[in-house]
Amino acid sequence: MKAIFATAAGGTEVLQLRDVPQPELPTPHHLRVKLVAAGVNPVDTKLRAKPAYFPDKLPAILGCDGAGIVDAIGAKVTRFKVGDAVYFCNGGIGDEPGNYAEYTTLHEEYCAAKPANITLQDSAALPLVFITAWEALVERAHLQAGQSVLIHAAAGGVGHVAVQLAHHLGARIAATVGDANKAGLAHGLGAEKIINYREQDFVQETLHWTEGKGADVVFDTVGGDTFLRSLNAARIGGKVVSLLSTPLSLADSQLARLRNLSLCYELMLTPQAMKLHDERVRQRRILEAGAQLVEAGKLGVLVTHRLPLEQVAEAHSLIETGGITGKIVLTMT
Repeated sequence: MKAIFATAAGGTEVLQLRDVPQPELPTPHHLRVKLVAAGVNPVDTKLRAKPAYFPDKLPAILGCDGAGIVDAIGAKVTRFKVGDAVYFCNGGIGDEPGNYAEYTTLHEEYCAAKPANITLQDSAALPLVFITAWEALVERAHLQAGQSVLIHAAAGGVGHVAVQLAHHLGARIAATVGDANKAGLAHGLGAEKIINYREQDFVQETLHWTEGKGADVVFDTVGGDTFLRSLNAARIGGKVVSLLSTPLSLADSQLARLRNLSLCYELMLTPQAMKLHDERVRQRRILEAGAQLVEAGKLGVLVTHRLPLEQVAEAHSLIETGGITGKIVLTMT
């Protein structure tokens, strides 16, 4: 089969296409999947540049998100049969093969039936971003109907899914975007207040929108100065959830304490990186809930770039340039 390997830490030049044997099933509980597409996420580019989880396991196949058709099953598999269409977030950080390949294997408990009403290509774009948005808004922030939420980078991969999830939960949504096209997308997905961060101060705009109180929840997908400024965009006693490591100084910590803020962090790869089986099963159930939302017409994923596997370097370059709307997928056929 064809697969893309990260051969060393570095730029896109370290991504190499190789022909390797199809993977064998490592346990009787595993599936082999003939991949149709792999989602490309910012974490893939970070792990290529600095393989934090597998510095001693290169070369490695990257790609956490995948979707395809079950090609073979182990003797103890009960949840799937050959021919089933599935999607998942699995591998791509070192210990298990990723999804930049024509085939992969994974434990049956970490795999979900794909949404019935979208393609396998679109399904491959959804797992990591949906699990991230769900864990951030539902499990960390406990976002409730009627609450206000500020979502940064609302037209990006995680952002545009988070807007839809917050809308489904009944929250009032403010969204930061960088241009008019992204503003239209965020508004169409359910955002009430659109803030062009290039032209407007998102803190002041959020305070005005909430009549001076600040948002009940701020979802930070950007980090850095955006995170620090978000401390003043959240209401007293509010919650700020970030996907990034945050540069908190003593003064920043004192500000968060003064405002009685709850600071939460979200890394959906933790269960895989720490080999937490029950947590990975929980994440699979999140994917099953996501499939139900898609099938009910309450959730969608915007795929703006579909590139063949061989053009993985271009996919990584697009993400590293920044400002991508929606998601990128690599296609195998």
